[in-house]
Amino acid sequence: MKRHFAIVAIATITFFACNSEKKAEMADYAAADTVSADSILTENGTEKMTKTADMRFRVKDVQQTKQKLSETLKKQGGLVMEFSISSAVKDTEKLRFSADSLKEITSYQTDGYMVARVPAEHLDELTNDIAGMAIFVDNQSLKMEDKSLSYIENRLKAENRQQAVVQINKVASKKSPNVQSALVIKDDYVDRKIQNLAIDQQVKYSTITLSFYQDHTVKSMIVANDNIYDYKPSFFRRLGLNLADGWMYFKELILLLSKFWMFIVVGFTAFLVIRYYTKKQQAKVIIPPTGS
Repeated sequence: MKRHFAIVAIATITFFACNSEKKAEMADYAAADTVSADSILTENGTEKMTKTADMRFRVKDVQQTKQKLSETLKKQGGLVMEFSISSAVKDTEKLRFSADSLKEITSYQTDGYMVARVPAEHLDELTNDIAGMAIFVDNQSLKMEDKSLSYIENRLKAENRQQAVVQINKVASKKSPNVQSALVIKDDYVDRKIQNLAIDQQVKYSTITLSFYQDHTVKSMIVANDNIYDYKPSFFRRLGLNLADGWMYFKELILLLSKFWMFIVVGFTAFLVIRYYTKKQQAKVIIPPTGS
């Protein structure tokens, strides 16, 4: 009896001792995670805040504004990532200017589009400079996003994957299926590192999207007359040419009929014969008048 009691007592003590060790281990692990998260969050003394801005504004000249924007970005350490200029024709008209030329008048609107990256600390200064270039600003917006938690998540998961790879490599061999698992974990580890590098770049450099346009512009230029009718000869010259063409067609008709002269002679002879016999028959049918 005493022996059984001793066994139960030893098992109970062992159970509580193991639970205490596990709780202590979990507490140490949680404390380590908290310290790690706090250290990542305050890394470089700042949170992982990203900023993006959008502006649409009207300017006097789109091309000149593009040059000014490029110079301003260069001075502030920025970089143009995308740029385009497009013109949309609103109305156009061609007026007769001379016999062989026209005056083309065109009304069009020019739009510019630019995507740039600028150091985050210079973003406000840049937007102020741009507002000074504009005749007026249609709209302006700024968006800030806190990616601190995403950064911490990627960092901690990357560390976990690094530790897992170390453990797998201890027991892995060339023929072991753990090698494939290690490769998958390594690729995911690289993805997490790349994601955090992207967040660091977004924190360091802000993205600004600019849409600018100028009011309708009217330009005129002399162009070649593309109306073919205006290049035709004068009326009397065309009349003389048409008369000459008519005489030519008449001669061609005579030449064409001359090929069929035998048919014409036979047809005319047949017509005379038929007419002769027809008159003769009509004379026989006529009854002479009777005397009184």
